[in-house]
Amino acid sequence: MTARTHPDKVRIAAVQYGLRGISGPEDFERQVEYFILSAADYGCDFITFPELFPMQLLSSGPRLAAAQAMERIDAFTPRFTAFMAALAQRHRINIIGGSHPIRIDGGAMRNRCHVFLRDGSTHHRDKLHPTPSERDAWGIEGGSTRDADVIQTDCGPIGIMICYDSEFPELPRRLVDQGAELLFVPYCTDDRRGHLRVRYCCAARAVENQCYVVTAGVTGNLPNVFNMDIHHAESAILTPSDMPFARDGIAADVTANSEGMAIADLSLADLRQARAAGAVRNLADRRLDLYRVEWRD
Repeated sequence: MTARTHPDKVRIAAVQYGLRGISGPEDFERQVEYFILSAADYGCDFITFPELFPMQLLSSGPRLAAAQAMERIDAFTPRFTAFMAALAQRHRINIIGGSHPIRIDGGAMRNRCHVFLRDGSTHHRDKLHPTPSERDAWGIEGGSTRDADVIQTDCGPIGIMICYDSEFPELPRRLVDQGAELLFVPYCTDDRRGHLRVRYCCAARAVENQCYVVTAGVTGNLPNVFNMDIHHAESAILTPSDMPFARDGIAADVTANSEGMAIADLSLADLRQARAAGAVRNLADRRLDLYRVEWRD
C-alpha cells in the first residue's frame, strides 16, 4: 500500500505476559489465544507480545542445560509459527510475536521476532544487539543489516527493536528514515533497573524520532528454565512529547508486574502534523551537514 492509503488512526495492544509453569504446549497456546481474541474483540490492528515469552514452552519438561534448552525451543518454532500465523488470519489482526532463540542455517543462534500479518504473510527480524547474558548463556549472535529494515503492513511500514536494540539510537533512526511511524519493542528484563533502561530509551526514541514506541514485557517466573529467572515489566505505549499527545508521553500502560494488556488508539495524522509543524521538529531539524550514520548494506 502507498502512504496515501494508510489509515490515519491505528489501535494497538501491548501484552504484559505472565510467565508460569505449564503442563504442555496446549496451555501456552490457550494463554496466547486468549490475549489475541481479546485484542481482536477490541478491534485492534496490532497486538505485541514480549521478548522470550515462548520460553514458557520449556517449563513443561525437566530443567535443561543451555545447549539442550536452545535445541528444544528451536524445535518448537514450526508449531509456534503455524499457530500464530493461523490466528493472525482468523482474527484479522497483525501479531508481533515476541521473540525466542532459533538456530539459523550455518548453526548460529539468533534471538528472532516473528511478525504475522493478517494478510497471511509472515516476516522475521533478528535482534541486532544481544546482551552479554544472551551471548554468554545461550550463544546468541546479532542479526544482520536486513534485520534493520522496516516491515510493510496494511497500516504502513513498522519497525522492530528487540529489547536491548532500543538502547542504541542508530536502529530506530534508520527505521524511521525508511518510513516507520510505529516501533515495536518486545522486551524481557529481570529487575526495575533493566526495565527502566528500556523504558527511558524507548521514550527518548519516541521523542527524537517523533514516532510511537510500543513496549511489551514479561512478568512472573520460570524456575526450571535455564537463564529465565526473575522478571520486571511495566509495558507501555509511548508517544512523542508535544501538544497532540498524552501529557506524559504515555498513551497507555500496564500496572507493574501484573498480567494484562495496554490498548490505545494512535493518531498517525497527529504524528505527521507534529513532524511538519510541532513545537519541536526533531526529524526536520537534524544537522545532516554535520553528522550522518552510514549503514553497511
